[in-house]
Amino acid sequence: MTQRELEKLRYPIGKLKNKKLHKPLEIATYIKQITSLPTKLEQLVTPLTEAQRSIPYRPEGWTVRQVVHHVADSHANAYIRLKLTLTENTPTIKPYDENAWALLADTQEVDCNFSLLLLTGIHKRMVSIFRNLTADQWQREYYHPDMKKNVNLMELAAMYAWHGEHHYQHIYQLALRSEWLVE
Repeated sequence: MTQRELEKLRYPIGKLKNKKLHKPLEIATYIKQITSLPTKLEQLVTPLTEAQRSIPYRPEGWTVRQVVHHVADSHANAYIRLKLTLTENTPTIKPYDENAWALLADTQEVDCNFSLLLLTGIHKRMVSIFRNLTADQWQREYYHPDMKKNVNLMELAAMYAWHGEHHYQHIYQLALRSEWLVE
């Protein structure tokens, strides 16, 4: 497999494009994507067997199970960052080692349906907050020490809308290549 082919498997929708300001229509799209992700992901993953969930989406990549658990872990962190940003003045968030988390026992052994349930609850609550933010609140920021920059809530919404679709496509593209999808 060429480097270009691996890169396409790794970033099926391209890399995240960072920008500070987002138009209201863009924000509405992000909220819609965040709203729909849990159901969309559940519909894709639920029919898969445990054996299929144990297959990596790319060479040296995470398994389907690890990807689903990662999305729940990551979006739980996003939810906490959202709440901290709205209740504190430019909080410094705590980064985490996503690869180390993906190797923990819960990510290896626990049925990923539990993470789908977690994701559903997290997204319901995130979307409730997003839909009630004022223009000023969308501008509130947290500091990300790994990125060495402030991130506003528009960027957070864009990032996690992209992140959800990014990982959904990992599983969807694997399912297409493996001919698991029944039309």
